[in-house]
Amino acid sequence: MTTTPQTLTLAGEDYVVIPRDEYERLRAAADEDAADVAAIQRVLDDPDETWAPAELVRRIVEGEHPVRVWRTHRGMTARSLAAAAAIPSSYLSAIERGVKPGSVKALKSLATALDVRLDDLV
Repeated sequence: MTTTPQTLTLAGEDYVVIPRDEYERLRAAADEDAADVAAIQRVLDDPDETWAPAELVRRIVEGEHPVRVWRTHRGMTARSLAAAAAIPSSYLSAIERGVKPGSVKALKSLATALDVRLDDLV
């Protein structure tokens, strides 16, 4: 139940008086907000965090293979990525089309060549 707060003026300053339970609720919400802000800041300050533009995330969510999405984002051709990862172009093509899942070794090489974490590709 929300009540109309009372106001008072002391020494030229206006104050609002609210019930203690309302104060406690507002205080708890402020503490929760501060904890959320601190958690977000820790993520933003993490030098190992990889950030992706919303368009990349949308493409991956819609089913495009992450290797292809990151490759095009990095401006690489399939041939240049395959060479950088030391895998055959045909194998990269099969991975990007979802025909083959890709070995852990190949995916690690692709992640290194794309400068992303392995988790970003699986």
